[in-house]
Amino acid sequence: MTTLSDVAEMLKNARREVRLSQDQLAKRAGVSRTTVARMENLAKGDMSVSALVRLLEAAGYDLKLVKPGHTRTVEDILAEQRRGDSASM
Repeated sequence: MTTLSDVAEMLKNARREVRLSQDQLAKRAGVSRTTVARMENLAKGDMSVSALVRLLEAAGYDLKLVKPGHTRTVEDILAEQRRGDSASM
């Protein structure tokens, strides 16, 4: 199971991968730099999902649900099914 600590680390890694400072990411996402720092360090022990989505989008990422042990998302499966349905027509 993914913990909030894991999510905070993923956010930090995503920001670093695209070589943005906390301030640069905050400006792109329309949040304060302290929000980025708080979410990366879990200063309050929780995080805003809406801020997380905005920050990930600003870094070029999407938030997707994936079952543990799987690499395909629900969106991947639905796209495969749509392709399969159109192929059988």
